Amino acid sequence: MVCRGIRGATTVSANTAEDILEATTEMLQALIALNDLRDPDVIASAYFTTTPDLTATFPAIAARDLGWTEVALMCGHEMEVPGALERVVRVLLHVNTERSAKEIRHVYLKDAKILRPSWSIEDEELARALSM
Repeated sequence: MVCRGIRGATTVSANTAEDILEATTEMLQALIALNDLRDPDVIASAYFTTTPDLTATFPAIAARDLGWTEVALMCGHEMEVPGALERVVRVLLHVNTERSAKEIRHVYLKDAKILRPSWSIEDEELARALSM
């Protein structure tokens, strides 16, 4: 078993706690389903960032609400780069897994798909993953 990083990113409609938590929950549920992370004990830590325009709440609250009560969670802001995509929530999970790096599924949703097109998840695949 090794520790691997799993990335995720999504965008939020508005700087509200509800929108931030809803988008973050969707992203985490997709990461859980696509990487078989149903047992929070395999997650060593999660580092969430938001673009500087998102300040209404901590995205880590969404992880706590999913039962990640013993996982080390931290939040911060991304660098403020002129012209960068706005209203983005990102996560870096550190996960203990038997999966190879090629088997890991990173999840980029909504407008964040443009950040890493090869890691983007289409709406149909997302719907299937969330219905599992």
